[in-house]
Amino acid sequence: MSRSRFSFATRALAAVAVLAPLALAGCASSDGATASEGTKDDPIVIGIVSSGEDYWNTFKAKAEAEGIYVELKNFSDYQLPNQGLSDGDLDLNQFQHLQFLADYNVKTGSDLTPIGATAVYPLDLYSTKVSDVADIPDGAEVAIPNDGSNQARALLVLQDAGLLKLKDGGNSFSTAADVIADDSQVTVTPLKADQLPAALQDPKVYAAIVNNDYVPNIDAAHQEPIYKTDADSTANDPYINIWVSRKADADNPTFKKLIELYHEKDVTDGVLEASGGTGVIKDNTPKQLQDILATIEKNQKAQG
Repeated sequence: MSRSRFSFATRALAAVAVLAPLALAGCASSDGATASEGTKDDPIVIGIVSSGEDYWNTFKAKAEAEGIYVELKNFSDYQLPNQGLSDGDLDLNQFQHLQFLADYNVKTGSDLTPIGATAVYPLDLYSTKVSDVADIPDGAEVAIPNDGSNQARALLVLQDAGLLKLKDGGNSFSTAADVIADDSQVTVTPLKADQLPAALQDPKVYAAIVNNDYVPNIDAAHQEPIYKTDADSTANDPYINIWVSRKADADNPTFKKLIELYHEKDVTDGVLEASGGTGVIKDNTPKQLQDILATIEKNQKAQG
């Protein structure tokens, strides 16, 4: 999955460590699972979706230097790290954003909990016809991704840019049908994500929201976005990538230390390098993340 969309996975980070005094003797979760101690014989097991980035080595080395051992368990199926955490096979996972976690929790009746932020990967607006969002004319057509998660996100970006208005202010489940035509400057056309760069060559399409994995397919002269998403905008809240634990382990001090280690500069520099410079490191508190998750879950349940 693309970094901008993870959108469903984007950047898995994982791993590790903590001062020995912080290692827990085991904290029982609501389903009977027990958090690992982080010792050599009982490492903290963290589910991720990619283990090939150099920052993993940096992160793991920092952990072991603190006397904490971590085992990274790599998955290719995005559904499995949450199931593994629910089942007690994992202690933590780090591969998803809040929108994805909400979908899992609502569909399975789980209460997995975000305990730390990692990064957000903005979704931006590009054009081959204008160089500034202010130059987009009334009635112009804008192409957006047609998959559920990215379509809603694209609409929220366009609303932030002042190009359209969404029914009830919009949320992470909005669709093109929620655009209030009379209050909007543009119309939207949902397309497959990989078709968006080519759509920019259509004489009728003034701009497109393009996932960052497909930006290289845009004409090189137009790869600078005409509108950059504000990483701190509430439109991006559902797409903050997160560390996740079982609810009973949400206050585990060892896990809190792992998140502190993740935010140290030598690790985050590696994360940003791996993202091609598109990521923005986030440091939302657990409470902030849990409140955002609760809102998404409420909206999802309201969808029926």
